[in-house]
Amino acid sequence: MKKKLFLLAIPTFLVAAVAVSCNKEKPLTSESNEIVTTKDGNQFILDTLNSRVEWKGYKILKSESTSHFGTIKFESGDVTVKDEKLESGKFVADMNSLTSVDLKDDAEQLEKLNGHLKSGDFFEVEKFPTASYEITKITPLAEGDYNTLLDGNLTIKGITKSIAFKANVSLKDGVVSIATEPKDIPREEFGVKFQAPAENGVIKDEVTLQINVKALEKK
Repeated sequence: MKKKLFLLAIPTFLVAAVAVSCNKEKPLTSESNEIVTTKDGNQFILDTLNSRVEWKGYKILKSESTSHFGTIKFESGDVTVKDEKLESGKFVADMNSLTSVDLKDDAEQLEKLNGHLKSGDFFEVEKFPTASYEITKITPLAEGDYNTLLDGNLTIKGITKSIAFKANVSLKDGVVSIATEPKDIPREEFGVKFQAPAENGVIKDEVTLQINVKALEKK
């Protein structure tokens, strides 16, 4: 089924458009942290009630694998659109909203896990209450399930790394929608290095993140 899509035209939690050859896929990496986006166009404000980050973490036990998954809400964000092309975008996540979904029916374990994830062992939320993703570059994708490759600067615990996401991007009825492909992020590169005792299983370095954003045209 074909969808009405608009291509982000951005020079680079994120330049001229270049079509991806069907024989060569662009690596999901950014060349630099340089921001060359513009605010020239119509501004769209993040709909924080209908936008979120979805996360999933993994622990490898001796005989099985277990995982926790949940959400993080956005505190703020905006995108700029000109001639149905996105010129810029930045999204700020509220790390205090981090919660596990798989434990939602077990209040005691949910509180325990959420508290640990927000502590100095993991995301140190008291010191770093927000994380962010700022789009810095766009490449349209000609094939596959996603129509856009976003490059951007992901900042967690005050550490910024260039991270690329495949995404579906659309503009319809005054709403910009961006939904990324689930992407494995190396948590240790962002200073999240906690590791439980070996007898309790190994926590994988990779944390899977997926960004779902809706932004409404500013009136």
